[in-house]
Amino acid sequence: MPARGRARQGATFNTVRKFALALPDVEESTAYGAPAFKLRGRLMACTATNKSAEPGSLVVCIDFADRDELIAAEPDIYYLKDHYVDYACVLVRLSRIHPDALRDLLHAGWTFANSKAPRKGRRRARQPASQG
Repeated sequence: MPARGRARQGATFNTVRKFALALPDVEESTAYGAPAFKLRGRLMACTATNKSAEPGSLVVCIDFADRDELIAAEPDIYYLKDHYVDYACVLVRLSRIHPDALRDLLHAGWTFANSKAPRKGRRRARQPASQG
């Protein structure tokens, strides 16, 4: 679970980039035409692009329970808009999150993406062709 927002120091997208790319197997990419970070092709975090999101917001993929806990604890930093309700993610106001909390949140996003990301060197088992 990510650390709480802590003192309001603020972060920038360059801070996000630095922390995200320090995590194993993360690469910078795009999602929905916006800068994003992916773990082996699976979205971990991206700039919020939906018009309902506040400018300067980041979307980080985390599980629903962690999201609800973060929003309840610090709604001035973490929030949600209707567009994102059905997605396992949280919106973050970068201008209000402490860099240490951002690092922890991105690690939680990495853990979430890693639990769902395809593993290197693994292939899906082929289904036998149906006969008949």
